[in-house]
Amino acid sequence: MRAWRSRSRAGLCALALAAGTPAGAAGAQSLLDRPPNLSGAWVGTSGTLYFNFMHRFTASASPERKVSNTPTFTVAAGLPSRTLLGVHYATNSVLAPRYPNEWEFFARHRLFSQDDGAPLDVAGQVGYNLAAEGVDGEVSLARRLGPLRVIGAARVMSDPFETGNTRFAAAGGATFRLGRWWAVAGDAATLLNREEGEEMAWSAGLHLAIPHTPHSLSVHASNTYTTTLQGISRGGERVRYGFEFTVPLTLRRWFGSGGGVAAVPPPTEAVPAAAATPSAEAPAAGGALVRAGMRGFAYTPARIEVAAGTTVEWKNEDPMAHTVTATDGGFDSGLIEPGATWRRTFDTPGTYPFSCTPHPFMKGTVVVRAP
Repeated sequence: MRAWRSRSRAGLCALALAAGTPAGAAGAQSLLDRPPNLSGAWVGTSGTLYFNFMHRFTASASPERKVSNTPTFTVAAGLPSRTLLGVHYATNSVLAPRYPNEWEFFARHRLFSQDDGAPLDVAGQVGYNLAAEGVDGEVSLARRLGPLRVIGAARVMSDPFETGNTRFAAAGGATFRLGRWWAVAGDAATLLNREEGEEMAWSAGLHLAIPHTPHSLSVHASNTYTTTLQGISRGGERVRYGFEFTVPLTLRRWFGSGGGVAAVPPPTEAVPAAAATPSAEAPAAGGALVRAGMRGFAYTPARIEVAAGTTVEWKNEDPMAHTVTATDGGFDSGLIEPGATWRRTFDTPGTYPFSCTPHPFMKGTVVVRAP
């Protein structure tokens, strides 16, 4: 067992060092979308590695005033079909006597997404906690209402203190965006039928998306120790102050964008010429409009097939600026700021490859068919 733990620590450190290497870009996990102790149905972007580190601190009473740190490291990979596979590693644990560390191996899958037209974001998670020696699970629901995103969760967990016993917990929270880069967030969770000495878990903080980077930062207070399902369901008597920092890494930077893979084009709709924005090229009158996006440092979809006369609109849903620049120089959007859109009407049949000037590993293609 000791040898396994040593190998696991070494593997985690290697992943952490790899994730901490300076990198250009990746699909971001923005902390503006979730409070400190809730996942908010986040599953990342396929082909992206994530390294998050969370540190919470306490100070002992005088005269020592010793500062103690309880960090949790998260290493995860975004997989196809809206799935996230990863591990939480905490250097301190209160779940089992003489068990100094806490490991939680987990898989999370998002069943429905509000971005895809569903009324809610719905995700399920299952994991195994080594300190509790049992399987834990969570169902998470979330809905965005303008600047407000409300989140709820139901959990079922093994009882680390009584073998064979099962515990249940409920949690809720929200984030409220104060602007493009700022949000306030808070949450609360409780074990159902709490026993003596068990406290409600809570957190509250100020969250920042670092402008023009894929990183986000949370500065918060909480009475929980770790970010495992067991940890965020059990509150302690002491308030801990800390931060969380997210470091996503894209594999497209080194292994290509996958832009050659055909994608199903989005639905088209008739749109009048007046629909163009000041920063966009006006569509042809009475033509069709195809909507595309830029998310997780990728064009979505990467390949679009349209009939001649169709206007394609790209919306930047990343926290930094991108471009839509033709490989042959035939068109160039210029920098498209976060939240902005750009349009181009394709009148001539042909194949139009394009990329992003600041992030050249982002590649896409528009194929225009004869009417």
